[in-house]
Amino acid sequence: MSLGNIFDIAGSGMTAQSLRLNTTASNIANAETASSSTEGTYRARKPVFAAIQQSLLNPDQQTFGVGQQEGSGAGVRVEGIVESDAELQMRYEPNHPAANEDGYVFYPNVNVVEEMADMMSSSRSFQMNVDVMNTAKSMMQRILTLGQQ
Repeated sequence: MSLGNIFDIAGSGMTAQSLRLNTTASNIANAETASSSTEGTYRARKPVFAAIQQSLLNPDQQTFGVGQQEGSGAGVRVEGIVESDAELQMRYEPNHPAANEDGYVFYPNVNVVEEMADMMSSSRSFQMNVDVMNTAKSMMQRILTLGQQ
């Protein structure tokens, strides 16, 4: 792996964490939306990530080297976004405008505490990828100044 690949790897991580942050924000925004049926109720969404293997990016390149293993990681990609199949919250609120004929209102299966933890985690992961890019940039700049003395 060259020093230049670090930018691709960290960039893919930043893209993935941005999507994770957006889905978390969407979950929090819809945490208290009410519906009269289970079909119309918002369900929590989570992104699914997968590692991009180095061998898939460069099939002709030999991936054995110092500190590398066959099939070493080369970033992350988003496989998709899945809806949670956890049980919805059903509350008896007969005076609510969205109540069904039995007086029940359905609320999403969003746990705001978990979502806030996910938000902090994705924000930290994004920042760590920014730090990796800044460190790689600094190393490249130092390499360029080696011959100037």
